[in-house]
Order: sequence, then C-alpha cells, then structure tokens
Amino acid sequence: MKYCTKCVLPTTRPGLTFDEAGVCSACRSAEVRVSIDWPARELAFRHVVDNAKRKSTGYDCVIPVSGGKDSTWQVAKCKDYGLNPLCVTWRTPGRTPLGQKNLDNLIYLGVDHIDFQINPKVERKFTYKALTKMGTPGLPMHMAIFNIPLNIACRFNVPLMIWGENTASEYTGEAMHQGFRLDNEWVARYGVTHGTVARDWLDDELTEHDLTPYFGPLSFDREKVLGVFLGYYFSWDAENVYKVAATHGFESAARAKTGLYNYADIDDDFISIHHWFKWHKFGFTRLWDNLSLEIRNGRLTREQAIYLIKDAGDQTPYEDIDKFCDFLDISTSHFFSIAASFRNSTIWRHDEGIWRIDDFLIPDWDWHEG
Repeated sequence: MKYCTKCVLPTTRPGLTFDEAGVCSACRSAEVRVSIDWPARELAFRHVVDNAKRKSTGYDCVIPVSGGKDSTWQVAKCKDYGLNPLCVTWRTPGRTPLGQKNLDNLIYLGVDHIDFQINPKVERKFTYKALTKMGTPGLPMHMAIFNIPLNIACRFNVPLMIWGENTASEYTGEAMHQGFRLDNEWVARYGVTHGTVARDWLDDELTEHDLTPYFGPLSFDREKVLGVFLGYYFSWDAENVYKVAATHGFESAARAKTGLYNYADIDDDFISIHHWFKWHKFGFTRLWDNLSLEIRNGRLTREQAIYLIKDAGDQTPYEDIDKFCDFLDISTSHFFSIAASFRNSTIWRHDEGIWRIDDFLIPDWDWHEG
C-alpha cells in the first residue's frame, strides 16, 4: 500500500493516479483549480440557462434530488438564475426521518417534485444480486439515480438536467473528466454501475418489465437533454455548499452517519454500507475521502487527518447493516460472509486469525475487527 504524500488516499482508490512525487491526481487537480476563471465559468452557466429557456416548453431543467445538502444547494442556485425546475427523486428504501424532513424542505423552496419509488420486491432482488455478484450494494441505487431523472426529462421534453458535484473530478481529478457534461461515457466509468446496464442483469428472476425503471431512454439523443455539473461552473466545496443549504432550511444530523461530515450521507440508512465496502475492497473508508477534501481545502493538515482516522477506526455501520439485512431478508452473518468474499487479497493478509494490511498508513492500527 502506498499513499498520497499530500492527502491520505491510497493507490488502491479506483481512478486515482500518482505522479513521480507521490502526489495523487485529485490533489494535483485541486492545485490547478485555484487558477480557474470562475467569473467566466459563471457566464458560461448563464448561457446554459438561456439556451434551456429558449428550448423549454414548460420545465427548464430536471434536478435529481435526495433532499441532501447538495440537492438543496442545486435547487437554490437554479432558482437564483430564474430556472423553472422539475425535481426528481429515486426514493431509497432506507430513507431516514431527517432525510424526509430535508426533502420536504427542499420541495417547499418552491418546486414541482416527483418521488419515484421502485417496486420493493424488485429492488430487493436486484440489490441482493448486486451485493453477491459484485460486492456493490449501491449499484441498483446508482443505476436508478442516473436513469429515472433522464427518462422523466425525455418524457416531459425538458432540455437540461443539472447535477451537483462531478465526483470523478473531486475524488480522482482525472483531467479528461473535469468538464461540465454528464453523459453515457461518464456513467459507464464513474457511475458505480461497474460498466453494466439494466439489460446485463436480466434473468429468470428479473425480467425486462421488472427492471423498467433502471433502463435509460430507448432513443436518447444527447443533444436533446444536456446534463451538466454545477461544480464545473461554480467552485465546489462541501463546507460552503452546506452553509448555503443551511440558509435555505437544510438540517444536519447530531453526528456523522459515516465519514467526517454530519451533513452528508444522512438521508439514507443504506449509503453507509456502500461506502463501507471500500474497506474490504480498497483498504480505506468514507472518512479518508472526506478528510482528503478537507486537506485540499486547507482546513486540515495531513497529520491531523491521520490522527482522526486512527481515532475513528473502520466505522463499521452495524445499525445500518442490521436495517439493510432486514430489507434483504438475510441474516447479518450471511451479509458479513458475502462481504468477506470481496476482501482484496492483494492488500489484506490473514495472520494468526486477524486480517491486516501491510505498510498501512497508521503503523499501530488496531486490527482486532479486521
């Protein structure tokens, strides 16, 4: 295992590259970002808005929302620019009471809204198959998040779809994907679908009719619906986005559900499990991603981040795992046996009954839970 010399991310993180100095591509991207001409980017967004309004026959844009800080910020920003949005939510089976409260608040900012719930029997089967086949419980979620709003945009002839941050840029810094556009290539590479589409999951238990919500438009013209990231046009920082969302009624949690922030990943009881699988597969957790952002934004040093990681441990979300197993109707022992089958043998070593990682970032890490 090797780690970025500026942040704490390891070489195992998908999409991350390292230069000769041992600095990761996400950190190098952050260095370049300070020289971006943000007024010019804002002007470019005004052109996007004007173009959408010219093409609009009702709604100017679709905003995929969960009710989280990001989507609250997206709605506030779009309304500031005079857009008439239709907000669309994939309704997670693990929605939290605080998530519902924040979603209600978002709607009352003054938007039309569709809360799209997939047949829970289908969702349960699909989630279990993704869990056992690829160790990715969040795969159906991401496939739904990307396709449901797009399908609705096409049905309503909405010319623009507005996403928040470009996660490929924020967490990997790959130069070719720092642009404004979300398209099929981006989803295939960074959409957490393992390069699959709904058709790849058809079998005797999941028919094409069952998976209808997960399919994209049958005849999608990229020029018909433009998908953009607001994080391309406006400087993206989780802390600043939260502050704006809070001024519009968004509420944070008493403590972080997973990772560092008590204002992120709080609307869904199952998202923590998606992030927890990084520990088995790549040897890091959601906390490492969050802390690396804080380092790049100058609010933490690398030494402080390492201390916080050691203090937090692996943050196994036992309560959320229990709820997730109830949803899937499986035992927790079965869940942990599935997770164990995806432990990355190239970095994990089993020694005297304990799993450990050689050359780990923290030499005196407590491996008692593996």
